[in-house]
Amino acid sequence: MSLLRAGTPGVCKFYTGGITSYPEKELYREMAFLAYYYHWSREEILGLPHMERRRWCEEISAIHKAKETVSRTEKSILEWRVGQ
Repeated sequence: MSLLRAGTPGVCKFYTGGITSYPEKELYREMAFLAYYYHWSREEILGLPHMERRRWCEEISAIHKAKETVSRTEKSILEWRVGQ
């Protein structure tokens, strides 16, 4: 018999401290972020696997960081003046 199964017959134990859940505050922050930018429903967001949901949040954040960098170095067309 495997060492993992030695303590409880018929049940495979992988965790000694139990399963921890994803922090509720972090989940709501990710849900709000995706709902705001992509207009996805609660069900669509909760249906995503944890790692995929995090990846979407990272991608949106990367887009915003790139836009901030560009906006610091280039003027918007609305900031241009005739004769410059």
